[in-house]
Amino acid sequence: MSVLIKPIITEKMTAESEVNNRYGFLVDPRVNKIQVKEAVEATYGVTVEKVRTMNYGPSRKSRYTKTGVQHGKTNAYKKAIVDLAEGDIIDFYSNL
Repeated sequence: MSVLIKPIITEKMTAESEVNNRYGFLVDPRVNKIQVKEAVEATYGVTVEKVRTMNYGPSRKSRYTKTGVQHGKTNAYKKAIVDLAEGDIIDFYSNL
């Protein structure tokens, strides 16, 4: 099981990383904050001070079509916001 799925690279998270030294990751829904901290420290070689996690449920939608009502949903996911120690940075764009 891999703990970190992918980093969140949005305009809002990029601004947070520049101002408050916070980075966002999509993580496996079964992991806890300690496992997220260890995975980020091992992967990027930084010191993690604080981890906040959020669970997002699926969004359910219905469509009315010629063939009847179709029901669908998006996937559920878990997001982790990681605060790094002063002076540490993660450069997501270095190996593009």
